[in-house]
Amino acid sequence: NHRVEFSDLPWDAPARGMKVKSVVRGGKKLRLVEFTREFVETDWCTKGHVGLVLDGEIAININGVVQNFRAGDGLFIPRGEQNRHKHHDTLKPATLFLVEDA
Repeated sequence: NHRVEFSDLPWDAPARGMKVKSVVRGGKKLRLVEFTREFVETDWCTKGHVGLVLDGEIAININGVVQNFRAGDGLFIPRGEQNRHKHHDTLKPATLFLVEDA
């Protein structure tokens, strides 16, 4: 099956203010992620993320520079320490679609 029916997948809540639906196929992970204002990320991430902000607006600290992403914006954060990043703030509850290495 080549279709991913996110509506049939359960939500997982790995942290306060964050819900995730994900599927892994062919070495890739597809994630639908929802952030609310309650989400706080304390550690830096060095994984790569490619995706699209479907709704809302978030701010991401990318190696010391805060950048806002709003509905309709794509994001491409390469992996590695030079692109370390973490959630800075949820300006409006946001939904992101992300494609990542599994």
